[in-house]
Amino acid sequence: MSGDKGNDRNFMTLQFAAKSENESFARVTVAAFISQLDPTMDELSDLKTVISEAVTNSVIHGYDCNSEGIVTITAEIIGDTVTLTVEDRGHGIEDLELAKQPLYTSKPELERSGMGFTIMENFMDEFEVSSEQGSGTSIRMKKRIESKKALYN
Repeated sequence: MSGDKGNDRNFMTLQFAAKSENESFARVTVAAFISQLDPTMDELSDLKTVISEAVTNSVIHGYDCNSEGIVTITAEIIGDTVTLTVEDRGHGIEDLELAKQPLYTSKPELERSGMGFTIMENFMDEFEVSSEQGSGTSIRMKKRIESKKALYN
């Protein structure tokens, strides 16, 4: 990698049907993309976990497990920082502040833990959720990767 951050930008976009079986595909694909930064096993595990949580939220809450929807993931690397965005065009979140509360779930019948947003927020350096009823939800997360390849201050 060169020292010029402007030239060290890389990105990918992934779209797939909102099916729960695609969650592992998304997790592995994003992990493979991020591996160019040589993350630690803990960092890689954290990133795979947040992708799993975000995709699962899109499938279960955004589309009510209706595979007609599409989930879009964008991953961008600039220098030593990865930005992940997971978007759906599903129902949207009725009460975003309530949804962010630990242990809250709008689908208790599915035995959901209600910890998805809390996990994402704790594992990442930055975490933002935007949602509009009837238009979908976007989750944007950032994490600086501490590795021997990431030589930026």
